[in-house]
Amino acid sequence: MSHISRPVKAANGQPRNEPPRGDKRRERWRGHRQARRAEFVEATVRAIGQYGAEVGMDDIAAEAGVSKPVLYRHFSDKSDLYLAVGEWGTELLMQRIGPTLDEGGSIHQRIRRIISTYLGVIEEYPELYRFVVRRTFADRPVQDDPVTTEKTVIANSLSRLLGEYLRSLNLDSGGVEAWSHGLVGMVQASGDWWLDRQSMSREDLTDYLTRIIWFAIDGVLRSGGIVLDPDEPLELSPDLRVITGEDTEGSEDAEGRAHQG
Repeated sequence: MSHISRPVKAANGQPRNEPPRGDKRRERWRGHRQARRAEFVEATVRAIGQYGAEVGMDDIAAEAGVSKPVLYRHFSDKSDLYLAVGEWGTELLMQRIGPTLDEGGSIHQRIRRIISTYLGVIEEYPELYRFVVRRTFADRPVQDDPVTTEKTVIANSLSRLLGEYLRSLNLDSGGVEAWSHGLVGMVQASGDWWLDRQSMSREDLTDYLTRIIWFAIDGVLRSGGIVLDPDEPLELSPDLRVITGEDTEGSEDAEGRAHQG
């Protein structure tokens, strides 16, 4: 009697929808390739740290423990690898900066945390930063610029935060996107200068940049007749009203608004 294969049934007795074996093999192969690409990107980051921003493919292959042809099986060219490293750097930066946007505290503390975290990342990975910013490794023009992507992600996160605060104070938030991109660009340019010169400590640079950014925010607030103490705890209530330190300690009829000047 010939063997008749029967459909595999799930616990409820219904046929289980399983992908064909060929699909499973393709999925496993795709997962394997993704894992290998990730390994090679991390090897590239290590090679950059060892050999500097002018690292070559031979250096990367040696660090990865493979030949250059093996690298090119997973990356179409040097620009493809460059973009993958840029994505790795952007993810790292957002993993560090993301939580600082949600932490509480005073305006000064919030600004300072973001700047200090950013400078901390480029101080920890200076050659990686130069590798991504200089783009000398890429062997063709790239459409997706990791630096622009990084700035945009940070600026968009900052603009959402600033927009919520300004709207909660009944101030015009129409300019927050432009302000945020300008502030991020300023911090990045200052970071470029600082990495090359190292003429002051990270702590001092963080203090200077925090002060400049606060003066800009303070000017916008004062133009709307609002004066805030930058060292006073500042939070957003669930209904997106600004709550100052005095409100959390003060009378029951406090509106949770900032001081009107």
